[in-house]
Amino acid sequence: MANSLRAGPAIHPERDLRIARAGTPLSGDGRSASLPVQDIPVSRLLLDKENPRLASGAGADSQKELLKLLWDEMAVDEVALSIAANGYFKEEPLFAIPHDPKETVEGKKRYVVVEGNRRLAAVLLLRDESLRKAVGATDLPRLTQSQNDVLDVLPVTIYHKREQLWRRLGFRHINGQKPWDAYSKAKYVASVFEKHHVALKDIANSIGDRHSTVVRLYRGLKLLDQAEQMAAFRREDVIRNRFYFSHLYTAADQPDFQKFLGITAQNSLRANPVPKAKLGALRELVVWLYGSKSERKEPLVRTQNPDLNTLREVISSSPSLAALRSGYSLERAHEISVGDARRFREALTRAKEDLQQAKATVTTGYSGERDLYAMMEEILLVAGTLHREMSGKRAP
Repeated sequence: MANSLRAGPAIHPERDLRIARAGTPLSGDGRSASLPVQDIPVSRLLLDKENPRLASGAGADSQKELLKLLWDEMAVDEVALSIAANGYFKEEPLFAIPHDPKETVEGKKRYVVVEGNRRLAAVLLLRDESLRKAVGATDLPRLTQSQNDVLDVLPVTIYHKREQLWRRLGFRHINGQKPWDAYSKAKYVASVFEKHHVALKDIANSIGDRHSTVVRLYRGLKLLDQAEQMAAFRREDVIRNRFYFSHLYTAADQPDFQKFLGITAQNSLRANPVPKAKLGALRELVVWLYGSKSERKEPLVRTQNPDLNTLREVISSSPSLAALRSGYSLERAHEISVGDARRFREALTRAKEDLQQAKATVTTGYSGERDLYAMMEEILLVAGTLHREMSGKRAP
C-alpha cells in the first residue's frame, strides 16, 4: 500500500541509515533535520504537477487532470482499496512543501505533496464521489461516515523547499525499494541537475549509484528530448502501449551507438548532443527501437537481449547497415554484418551440436521411420561434399 519510510545510504551511509530508521528526515545537505509530523486537512493538500512520475502527462496542470493521470497510470486503485480496508497508516507521513502563499483555504496555507501523491489521490477519491465519477474510479468502495472523518486530516512532514527532498527521493525511487519507471527516474535526475545545480556525480554518490545509472539516464533523456524537438519523433507514435525508455539509454551508453549518432560519452551530457548532420540517424534509431504507427513500422528491438546487441552489430558494419536501410530484416542484415567466415564457423558448430544431440537420443527417439533415415543419408551426402571442399582448401 503506502510507501515505506525506510531510506538508504546518502552522504554518510551508516549514520543516515540510523536516522532514517528512527523516522528523522534528511535535509538537503545530508544532515539530519528534526521536522515534526503534522496533521494537515486534506483540503489544504495539493497533488504535485512536478512529480517525475507524472512526466508523461505534460499539460496536466489542474488538480483534476493530475488526479485522472494518477488514476489511469499509477495503480491508485491498489492504494485506495488498502486504505479502505485498513485505514491510513499514520506512521507513513506525506512529504510536502508550502504552496503559493496567495492561494489559501479559509486563510490558511496550502501544501504541495512532493512524496506520496498516490496516497493523497487515493484518499481524495475515497472521500469524494464526484471525483470518482470524473476520473472513472466508480468501482471504489464507499466509506462510512466514521471512516471518512478519520481521513479529514493526513500526517504530513513539511519541508521548506523542494531541494531538501531530492536525496531522499533519489535513493528511494532509483536505487531503493519503491523504484520509478526509467523515464520518471531520468526526469528526476534532470530536475536535480538542471534546477538544483547538483552535479551528476554528486547525485550518483548521494543515492549510492555504483553503476553509472544516473549518467546513463540523463544521456538518454537528452537524446529523447532532441529526437522529439528536432527529429520528428513522438512518443505517442510508438507501436507499443508502453514506452521502453531503457532501450534508448542502454543503447546510448555503448560506443558503437555513440559513433552512429556522432556523440561521445562526455559531450552527450548536454542539450541537443547529436550534431545536425546526424539527426537522420537519431530518427532512424528511435524508430528502430520503438517503431512508428504513422509510418507503419514495427520496432526492430523487441527485447534488449538479444535484439539490441544484434542492432549494435548491424549499425557497426556499412554493408549490413545499408541492407537494413534498404528494407532487409534485422536478422538478415545481421547475417551480412558477421561475414561469411563467422557464419560458417557458427553453422558448423551448431550442426555438430545438433548431431551429437541426435546421437544421444537415437535409441529412444528413433523407431525406424523411413523419412528420418532418408534425411540422415542426405546429411551424409552434404557432409561428405563439405568435407571434400574443406580438404581442397587446406594447405598441403
